[in-house]
Amino acid sequence: MLFAKFNNTLNSHKGTIRLPVEIAKNFDYEVELVMVMGREARRVSEAEALSCVAGYCTGNDFTARDLQFETGGQWLPGKTPDQFGPIGPYLVTADQVDPDNLAIECRVNGETRQSSSTSDFIFNCSQMISYISKILTLQPGDIIFTGTPEGVIQGKPPDKRVWLKAGDKISCSLAKLGELGFELT
Repeated sequence: MLFAKFNNTLNSHKGTIRLPVEIAKNFDYEVELVMVMGREARRVSEAEALSCVAGYCTGNDFTARDLQFETGGQWLPGKTPDQFGPIGPYLVTADQVDPDNLAIECRVNGETRQSSSTSDFIFNCSQMISYISKILTLQPGDIIFTGTPEGVIQGKPPDKRVWLKAGDKISCSLAKLGELGFELT
């Protein structure tokens, strides 16, 4: 599944996300590997896909689940409110990282909620880039959030879901890429 996040969603390490509580209530984290394109990729093969990447960073595809599902499967409203795409703290150049073998973790107020490896992804980074580049031309500076491991709030049974709230502190990390931290207001 592909969906867009726009530049209004970009946020930084140590940034804040102002929760749009006037339109949503069910806020969720999604730690993700982020690929930053370094050159144009149009219909690239899997073999050449990673050569198009400038570098990698830690990201969080922050989501308002109630907005995500209120339109019957159209994910855009839940993914694109302002500040919903924090990335950082570093951009590590592609030559320094094997993106398909990194420990990945998310913590909320110090409690580990997601812990996995990018080696467990359904599709590896080469496959993702190759597939996307067959649909649209990727440009230098384009950012691809790769997907999240199990452990998100939405994946829990309904009676176990405790949605994020103002004051919560989120920490996301990927091995070799640093720890991204942000707070909710």
